Amino acid sequence: MLIKIKVIANAKVSGIVQEADYLKVKVTKPAVDGKANEAVIELLAKHFNTKPSRIKIVSGVTNSLKTLRID
Repeated sequence: MLIKIKVIANAKVSGIVQEADYLKVKVTKPAVDGKANEAVIELLAKHFNTKPSRIKIVSGVTNSLKTLRID
């Protein structure tokens, strides 16, 4: 399954909000050294009840708009 997300780093609280055609994922980690990406994967793994290793960033590694694949 492919999903599109928009990441909000350095948020006060972590969470996931459904927008029109993407998920808005808020994480408290900064967008430095991949910390926000790791936090996004952990949060989505809990949300979709899967292992973090099953979630891969397909595009947008250094962008706030990302496409992820969940196996």
